[in-house]
Amino acid sequence: MKARRSLSDRIPESQLILQPSGAVYHLGVTGDQIADTVLIVGDPDRVPVISKRFDSIQHKVAGREFVIHTGRIGKKEITVLSSGIGVDNIDIVINELDAAVNIDPKTRLPRSKKRILRLIRLGTTGALQKDIPVGTRIASAYAIGYDGVPWHYDVSMLADEERIAKAFIEHTNWPQELASPYVAKADKVLLHTIGEGMVHGITVTANGFYGPQNRALRVPLRDAERMDQMRSFQTSEHRLTNFEMECAGIYALGSMLSHRVLTCCVVLANRYNEEFTTDPAKAVESLIDAVLGRL
Repeated sequence: MKARRSLSDRIPESQLILQPSGAVYHLGVTGDQIADTVLIVGDPDRVPVISKRFDSIQHKVAGREFVIHTGRIGKKEITVLSSGIGVDNIDIVINELDAAVNIDPKTRLPRSKKRILRLIRLGTTGALQKDIPVGTRIASAYAIGYDGVPWHYDVSMLADEERIAKAFIEHTNWPQELASPYVAKADKVLLHTIGEGMVHGITVTANGFYGPQNRALRVPLRDAERMDQMRSFQTSEHRLTNFEMECAGIYALGSMLSHRVLTCCVVLANRYNEEFTTDPAKAVESLIDAVLGRL
């Protein structure tokens, strides 16, 4: 996705809220505490699982669900940050990361020279296809989101994104009362380097874990067949591969701000076969080691 225009005026105090130190309000960091490579995880407890692999840690910040460690592996500086769950949290994370590195906290003006971050989500996911077993690593070439968050901004989809979105809406006969799906894509270089050897496909980013991902516990679903409709959707290059809850937001918001984005997830559940991995921690650590090795 792309922003139709870029703002350059001074940003009021009520819109960019800063801590007394000049750190952004929720994340609690300043630009010099953020590396150009940022690994985004959902679970705050996963941050030290990654940073224990660092040779050194320069910064540690924690508040609410947002835990941030910045350190080095050799000469490579990396930030790992927990977002919590959902695109609503991603809206905070991406905007505040960008504000920390690209807005002067004293003048409240966008900096003339912009930093471009590499934003790589490391997460867990549920596979939609029968032939994608638990333990598989998926790198999302595209993401379809139906959370509605990007539609609050003055943005538009790129031609290939819009084509996929229209085809998905038609294929699933998407209900008008739900937020209109949007499509956003990965950075191609990251997809084919960090995501090399992983399954590439279209990830569905849901705005909930239960009903929006076709799970029903005590309340029946309005449309129990929707997941089957979605599962059968494909383009000339890709099919729908998995469900999760953050990827599309990272892709949309990150690309609006000209950052480079990628999501790599490990499959913990297969929704077709109704299977769940017996060792989720081992699967997650394997994904972490693979991505850190490629960085």
